[in-house]
Amino acid sequence: MYWDDAVIFGLVTVAMMVAFLGGWIAFIVRDHRRKKH
Repeated sequence: MYWDDAVIFGLVTVAMMVAFLGGWIAFIVRDHRRKKH
């Protein structure tokens, strides 16, 4: 299987987006729980 630069770039972009969204959701959930108590 040949890994093209575009494929690698796309996977890196998706990985960064998933990591960013995961961190953002974790921040919102943590802040919401903190305000609830």
